[in-house]
Amino acid sequence: MRIGIVCYPTYGGSGVVATELGIALASKGHQIHFITYRRPARLTGFHKSIYYHEVSPIDYPLFDYSPYDSALASKLVDVVLHEKLDLVHVHYAIPHATVGYLAKMILRSKGVHLPIVTTLHGTDITIVGNDPSYAPVVEFGINESDGVTAVSQQLKDSTLDQFSITRDIEVIPNFIDFRRFNRKNKAHFRKAITPNGEFIVMHTSNFRKVKRVDNVIRVFHGISKKVPAKLLLVGDGPERNNLEILCRELKICEDVIFLGKQDAIEELLAISDLFILPSESESFGLSALEALACEVPVISSDIGGLPEVITDGFCGYMKAPDDIEGMTEAALSILSSPAKLKEFRKNALTQAKKFDIEKIIPIYEDHYKRVVERSRVTLKKES
Repeated sequence: MRIGIVCYPTYGGSGVVATELGIALASKGHQIHFITYRRPARLTGFHKSIYYHEVSPIDYPLFDYSPYDSALASKLVDVVLHEKLDLVHVHYAIPHATVGYLAKMILRSKGVHLPIVTTLHGTDITIVGNDPSYAPVVEFGINESDGVTAVSQQLKDSTLDQFSITRDIEVIPNFIDFRRFNRKNKAHFRKAITPNGEFIVMHTSNFRKVKRVDNVIRVFHGISKKVPAKLLLVGDGPERNNLEILCRELKICEDVIFLGKQDAIEELLAISDLFILPSESESFGLSALEALACEVPVISSDIGGLPEVITDGFCGYMKAPDDIEGMTEAALSILSSPAKLKEFRKNALTQAKKFDIEKIIPIYEDHYKRVVERSRVTLKKES
């Protein structure tokens, strides 16, 4: 199939999943066209059958903000017409679902039928989409899509609770590519960070308030009182300055390393002993899954889609987002016991294999085929 993929090209979960999905589909013989304002962060190097089309909004003095939605819709129409796409898969409802609908209507006026699949990722529903300013548009975009998927059952349930949805929503979980995410031997790398053999605790996110990175630091503070450890904070965002101040207040700056945005997350996970994710909202928890694939136990909050990814007491522990004491005790119970750490590492890999990309990609392919076939049937009835 010739498939267009519209996504945000940043390090956020939706962009990562969209990019990895496109790469995997291309490896199975599909022709993939990424359509966005910047080359996706995970789309590095040359990939056979993958094409990138840049969206460039007009810079005109009349506009305080460039009309990206219109530019994206126009680019979509152009790519569909010239590349003969069979389907467009948009990730993150805002504004992509409604832009997809607009492109679809423009193409219909030209005698071209374009099926649209929308994947809901989380904050497009739970935060942005829940805002009265956007709710009607989000609802419309979902209902006018030809196929709709959600990355977790919890997100599907939340969407159905918040909106009047007339479309079926299929749950297709996020996935992991074990060719990339696995526990490689990086002993030399680890020794450079922990010359005295300290434990390595890790967290990665976009450092927004909802990720509660301050709680990561507080939990680590408790850990470091009992066992020698280093904390790797991967990512960046609006809370960065406040987090640095907190480290100074707790006097743990020497043990906390801010690494900024990193492409090779798997190399950092390969040397880590524990991953902490105390988010107050997480519709799936892709970073937790990446950690599990690299045999790193996870301490997380018990919210959103995380219970669908982590089995409490098997490959990690789940607590309330602000249960600093509980998370600290859970972390220490793993790090203080070599046997338990070894067992949880093994269990982490077992858990991650449930989300192997080789199991999930065929589900997407089947979804695409059904959407295209339904669209053909509908088109015949209308004509």
